[in-house]
Amino acid sequence: MIAHDGMFIDGSWRPAAGTGTIEVLNPADEQVIGSVPGGTAEDVDAAVRAARAALPGWKATEPARRSVCLEALRDALAARQDEIAATVTAELGSPVGFARRVHAALPVTVTDSYARLAASHPFEERIGNSTVLHEAIGVVGAITPWNYPLHQIVAKVAPALAAGCTLVLKPAEDTPLTAQLFAECVAAAGVPAGVFNLVTGLGPVAGQALAEHPGVDLVSFTGSTAVGKKIGSLAGAGVKRVALELGGKSANVILPGADLAKAVAANVADVCRNTGQSCDTLSRTLVHADEYDEAVSLAAAALAKYVPGDPTDPDVRVGPLVNARQLARVRGYIAKGIEEGARLVAGGPEAPEGREKGFYVRPTLFADVTPEMTIAQEEIFGPVLSFMRYADEEEALRIANGTVYGLGGAVWATDESRAVAFARRMETGQVDINGGKYNPLAPFGGHKQSGIGREMGVHGLAEYLHTKSLQL
Repeated sequence: MIAHDGMFIDGSWRPAAGTGTIEVLNPADEQVIGSVPGGTAEDVDAAVRAARAALPGWKATEPARRSVCLEALRDALAARQDEIAATVTAELGSPVGFARRVHAALPVTVTDSYARLAASHPFEERIGNSTVLHEAIGVVGAITPWNYPLHQIVAKVAPALAAGCTLVLKPAEDTPLTAQLFAECVAAAGVPAGVFNLVTGLGPVAGQALAEHPGVDLVSFTGSTAVGKKIGSLAGAGVKRVALELGGKSANVILPGADLAKAVAANVADVCRNTGQSCDTLSRTLVHADEYDEAVSLAAAALAKYVPGDPTDPDVRVGPLVNARQLARVRGYIAKGIEEGARLVAGGPEAPEGREKGFYVRPTLFADVTPEMTIAQEEIFGPVLSFMRYADEEEALRIANGTVYGLGGAVWATDESRAVAFARRMETGQVDINGGKYNPLAPFGGHKQSGIGREMGVHGLAEYLHTKSLQL
């Protein structure tokens, strides 16, 4: 696609208020592939005013009609999946196979799910002598990350549109081309002018202006816990609703007797997906002491198959990290793990062989990690595994719950009921049992410092609704 040099506001592309621009780099070769406007508070204000003006009409639109618009958006996204995948690969560095299967395909599925919900959800209910209305909360300020640039947009925009809300989107500055492509799809779907608006820009400028704008009723943010705290503070000062999907440090607990080879292979694949840049990645692996050495050996063998390479090659499963800052961060954590005494089994902080250009990191495996180590407590956001041993289930549970995060997790056991019993005690928003499949209708979100609120399905729709009671 060709980058637009304006903002998508009130149904059309218009010049930005300022002259600043943001260059977009290809993380595989560090070359500039485009640029977008660096939005200002003035651009945000224009977009919020457009969304506010469009709100009464969209809110009053019958849910069935909103469903039709979402179906058209679904079809527009489906028609451009190849272009979406290529764009994500170019600006994020995601391997093209993963970009096609997940970055391009999953948003189509999610949009379809909200088209169906818009048509079927009961937006009012009867409780005694009261009629309770579930109404659109208003104007949404959506601030999205770079790691899943289209999925995270759709995870906010689709339920908001289904609910009858209008929006202003501020996407991550590393992946704005995908957001512009999404805006083109919105226009092609016939969504009324002003219902969806896009402002590109830097987080501390455009993002902050959106979070604190008095015309915004709900701020929905996905990103780091540190930035989420600031967003929550800004929104709270204006008594706005806030939804935060933040960081994670998820545990993969392998109970004694489980299929060790399958559990370890799935764990390695999970940590390497999207080059480790997933907030719910299972970066802490807990194995019983009796099976620990075998598990580490299996992990080393599995990790050897994940060789960093050109993300446009369909056979490559690990691409570069998104930018130089992220590369320095991940390498810093690897160095910290070595410094604190973890045993480096595979990988390391050096650039992969033949990959001196681009933001590449070696997929890395640490063993003999202890719960207090930095790499066991802090979110790394790269393909780094930390293997930890435990003596019994109670110790495993203490380690699994022993971080400030609570986003994802996994449990493996020969007895499913045993795994479920353990999962029920984990302090996290979602747990996979024996490699359970991802369900786009199930609520996704965190406990503790992993966030507030939920995405996906009817629970995601509820984030964009508030209630009004009519007593009869």
